[in-house]
Amino acid sequence: MRLEQLRVRGLRCLTEVGVALDPGVNVFVGANGAGKTSVLEAAFLLSHARSFRSGAKEALLQRGASQLSIFAELRHADERVCRLGLGRGGVRWEAKLDGASVALGQLVGECAVVCFEPGSHGLIAGAAEERRRYLDWGVFHVEHGFLSTWRRYQRALKQRNSLLRAPSPPADELFAPWEAELAQAAEQIDRQRYSYLDRLRPKLRDGLAGLLPELGTFELRYRRGWSDELDLARQLREQRGKDIARGHTTLGAHRADWALTFEQAPLREHLSRGQEKLTALACLLAQAKLYAEQRGEWPIVCLDDLASELDLAHQTAVVSLLLAADAQVLLTGTELPAALQGLPARVFHVEQGELTRLL
Repeated sequence: MRLEQLRVRGLRCLTEVGVALDPGVNVFVGANGAGKTSVLEAAFLLSHARSFRSGAKEALLQRGASQLSIFAELRHADERVCRLGLGRGGVRWEAKLDGASVALGQLVGECAVVCFEPGSHGLIAGAAEERRRYLDWGVFHVEHGFLSTWRRYQRALKQRNSLLRAPSPPADELFAPWEAELAQAAEQIDRQRYSYLDRLRPKLRDGLAGLLPELGTFELRYRRGWSDELDLARQLREQRGKDIARGHTTLGAHRADWALTFEQAPLREHLSRGQEKLTALACLLAQAKLYAEQRGEWPIVCLDDLASELDLAHQTAVVSLLLAADAQVLLTGTELPAALQGLPARVFHVEQGELTRLL
């Protein structure tokens, strides 16, 4: 898939920007704080309805602006063109597809963007929430019905947590239907996650062998969030007293996690920060490859500040892979990265939230 046009209004320092993108490599260069990352962030928002940058949601809105909006023309591999719109004036996102208002899930299902950026090492070294997001985004794009199951699970989880926090302990019969719903949805989510990771492993093996051969073979471990020995509904009943004391549900699909261990680095702490970044990059590229295999087209790939995150050899390897895959790439840097010297690319200069095409 390709973003052909991207228009952004009121996002951080981008007052109003419109850009025609190349189907191949697009590079945004400029000083730190000029707004380069915000261009990539706009593309990512269309695919995730959240930013890859940390901080409050309110920080997305440009100071003094009343509304944030992102519009794009997206061409799929089958030549189908879609017009995407995402906006927010208050606390809720509003989504449009080909001019019609749609559910947010429908919009993000149309556009797929993966992003490697300075905080990506958090996928390996950070909290489990980040790894669940990565996993569920991949499952969402290849498993029909995942979103509705996930919403059922979230609704049941919210209701059970509300009961757990009641001023006086509710009767058992009030918990039973929500725990049954929670367990049923969790089992479905678990099966889909497990299946997805099974398909992801070969792609990870290739990526890690290319980027981190010194670490040897790897193992991908998945924990579903509750014991394998008993069904979740029974475990929820038995755990209810402890959950009431804590005020939240401590077992379930919302507690799942996964981890990579290596022959030469059996503990996560054995990885250097550089190795964490390369491992995260391998995970993101593996996800992109699996998406392409399942959907027949590569997602859009964003690489934020590539030259400062990777050495030249790894920059070159990643760029070569993406060029061979014919993926659209959006890349930022203070200058044109050495790995792109002499290669075809559309280059834009970004200064104080304004874009000017250079090449």
